[in-house]
Amino acid sequence: MVVVILFRILIIIAIALLIYTAVQYFRKPERRLRRAREKESFYFLDDAENSKKNMQFVYKGCLFEGVKYLGTTERSFEVVNIHVSVSDPLDLRGMTRDDLYFLEKEILIRYPDAKIEWKHPISELLLTSIE
Repeated sequence: MVVVILFRILIIIAIALLIYTAVQYFRKPERRLRRAREKESFYFLDDAENSKKNMQFVYKGCLFEGVKYLGTTERSFEVVNIHVSVSDPLDLRGMTRDDLYFLEKEILIRYPDAKIEWKHPISELLLTSIE
């Protein structure tokens, strides 16, 4: 009788652990980032409270990484400079200047005092003249 009760308690604990693990898996931000990349949609992953942690965002299947630099503004210490690079330059195929302006706008919504610096090869698209 005691063995049956202990077995039922162990089954309940195992089910609770499975549910907890499933919830943690679906809430994981890296999984959302990977899924947005597969679906070629926009997803922004950033810890705004931690200026040392880099931001990552996906747009049209291309993974970007932004390195934040802290500095002073008139009011306080804020993120004043962001260097954005791409993990795989081949993913930039089909990316237009308007797409980069959209990404820049999304970054500036979160960090209004920041100056965005695009790294090579992204900066080449912004520097070429429009014909």
